[in-house]
Amino acid sequence: MQKIDNIGGFIIDMDGVLWQGNNPIDGLEAFFATLNELEIPYVLATNNASLTQQQYVDKLAKMNVTMPIDRILTSSMATVNYLVEHLPVNKRRVFVIGEDGLRQPLIEQGFILTDNYQVNQPNKGITDQGADIVVSGLDRQLTWDKLATATLNINAGAEFYATNSDTSLPTELGDVMGNGGILAALEAVTGVKATSIGKPEPILYQQALALLGSDSTNTIAIGDRLNTDILGAVNTGLRSILVLTGISSEQDILDVDYAPTWVMADIEEITNTLRVTK
Repeated sequence: MQKIDNIGGFIIDMDGVLWQGNNPIDGLEAFFATLNELEIPYVLATNNASLTQQQYVDKLAKMNVTMPIDRILTSSMATVNYLVEHLPVNKRRVFVIGEDGLRQPLIEQGFILTDNYQVNQPNKGITDQGADIVVSGLDRQLTWDKLATATLNINAGAEFYATNSDTSLPTELGDVMGNGGILAALEAVTGVKATSIGKPEPILYQQALALLGSDSTNTIAIGDRLNTDILGAVNTGLRSILVLTGISSEQDILDVDYAPTWVMADIEEITNTLRVTK
C-alpha cells in the first residue's frame, strides 16, 4: 500500500472528488470522519464558483457530513479577495456572469453589480453606467443578453476576470460545459483574454494555505483534474493526489509533462491509506 507522509493539511477539491453532481462518492462520510479522528486540518477549495459557502455546507449536510463554513473556499471568494487586494477602490462596478456563489461575495465586499445593457456610451455622453470589471463564473442561467453585455463592457475597456477556466464540469450524467466555454466565446469576440484566478493558477491554493496556516512543504492537494487541480499544485509547490472519480484518468498522465505525487482510485483508498500509515 502507498504511504502518505508529512501531512500538515489537505486542500481538497469537491466536484469529481467528493461527489458527482448530487451523488456522493462512496466513502464520503468515512473520509471526513477519518480526517477528524486523525486531526488532519483541511480546506475544501473548488474552482466551481456557482454556490455560496452556505450552499456547499447544506449540500454536504444532505450527504450526512457536517462541515464548518470556514473550511469552504471557492474560486469566487478567491477572485473577490484578489480584486479587493489588487484594484483601486474607485473600480467597484462589476458586470457578473455567474450565480449566487459569485454575486454574494462581491456584494459583501462593497462592489456594485451592474445590469444587462448598462454600458457606457461616450457618443451619447453616458460615461458612468458601465462596468469597470467583468467577472465570469459558471452560470447555469446564461443568456445571450449576459454575453452581449459582457462583450460591450469589455470592448469599452472593462477589465476581464474569470473565477476559473475549467472547460467542463463533472455531473451524475457526465461532463457538461464549464466556465471555460463561456470564456472561449467572450475571448473570441473581444480579443481580450481573461485573468483567471482559480486553479491551475496558484492564487486559490495560496489562499487555502493561509487559511490552513500550513505551507507548501507539508500540505497535499487532492483533485480529479490534471490540468487544474494537479497542475495548480505543481505551480504552488504542493504534493498532490489524483483520484480517478472525476475528469482525468491514469492514462492521461502520459500526455502531460507533470504528474501527481500519488494516484488513487477514490477517497475510500485515501481513507484506507491514512488509517494504515498515519
